[in-house]
Amino acid sequence: MNTETITAVALGIGLSASCGFRVFVPLLVASVAARAGIIPLQESFNWLGSWPAIICFGAATVAEIAAYYIPFVDNLLDGITTPLAIGAGSLLMTSVLPIDADMLKWVTGIIIGGGAAAAVQGGSVITRLGSTKLTAGLGNPVVATGEHAAAFGTSLLSLVIPVVIALVFVVLIGFFIMKFGRRLLRRS
Repeated sequence: MNTETITAVALGIGLSASCGFRVFVPLLVASVAARAGIIPLQESFNWLGSWPAIICFGAATVAEIAAYYIPFVDNLLDGITTPLAIGAGSLLMTSVLPIDADMLKWVTGIIIGGGAAAAVQGGSVITRLGSTKLTAGLGNPVVATGEHAAAFGTSLLSLVIPVVIALVFVVLIGFFIMKFGRRLLRRS
């Protein structure tokens, strides 16, 4: 595997996992970065760097961020954004993969990108449910602010240091899978 492929996979993992914090923030960051020529998109994904895409993702980002500050609406949004995060993660991963075979590119994007987004989104949902339970929803804006910061921070850092961010996500996801996997096994 060459350096270009490793960097593309790491970039895809970082952006995809960021979709687990907020669906539209990584899409907006990727659109702006593609427009600026910072990230190379595969030919069929050039639309991602277009002005209409940037405007749409920008508006969706503002709406999503605002909605997460409304207690209990944020919990309802998790039901909607979970499948959207998986789709966005799959799309972002697929858009940067330098694989010529479309079927292989999409399967890889769905498994790795969608899986990374789902894992982070799952942790986000559990955190918000815990906050709702412990604070009757009053602590949820604090959780939302942290998730917004994480979405922007990891998306931007994925552009600068993709391999490091990808490794951080892989280690964190592995840690949480082991932690919650043990709990599930003890209950059985």
